[in-house]
Amino acid sequence: MGRGRVELKRIENKINRQVTFAKRRNGLLKKAYELSVLCDAEVALLVFSNRGKLYEFCSTNNMLKTLDRYQKCSYGTLEVNRSIKDNEQSSYREYLKLKAKYESLQRYQRHLLGDELGPLTIDDLEHLEVQLDTSLKHIRSTRTQMMLDQLSDLQTKEKLWNEANKVLERKMEEIYAENNMQQAWGGGEQSLNYGQQQHPQSQGFFQPLECNSSLQIG
Repeated sequence: MGRGRVELKRIENKINRQVTFAKRRNGLLKKAYELSVLCDAEVALLVFSNRGKLYEFCSTNNMLKTLDRYQKCSYGTLEVNRSIKDNEQSSYREYLKLKAKYESLQRYQRHLLGDELGPLTIDDLEHLEVQLDTSLKHIRSTRTQMMLDQLSDLQTKEKLWNEANKVLERKMEEIYAENNMQQAWGGGEQSLNYGQQQHPQSQGFFQPLECNSSLQIG
């Protein structure tokens, strides 16, 4: 018949407690060793007695290396999770800040349009009036400057067009003068040809008279 199940509670008898601790400690160390050998696992075991005495087992014979590996696996994940959580919180705070700023700008825009002025105080209304006056002056100044710039551009264009018109007029005058000269030369040649054509006719008309040299004057 097997041994009955032992109730898990603190052993009040000091001697029995020490004996049980020694037996189970040795069994635990044995099990850790068997696990490391049979399964090729990296096992580290730390046991502190109630008097503060340390009992340890490490399958790699380098407890610090195993503890460092444990710290990276456990606390490294915690650090990553903490970093992700911090980033999320920072992003959420930034979102709330931008949302509040957006709502404030929308409210200010409605005030400029003359809406929702009821909750404003007299100081707020005076400040809003000053802002509107300043904006109106700036708008008028900008409009005036734009008109002056456009006027200057138009004057510059007009000057260029006038100069181009003068150049065209000079060219037209030169062309007109050249045409007149050609016509004048053409008229002189025609009159000369006409004179040459009339000369033979005049020679034919005015022919010398034939007289008999044998005639004698009586």
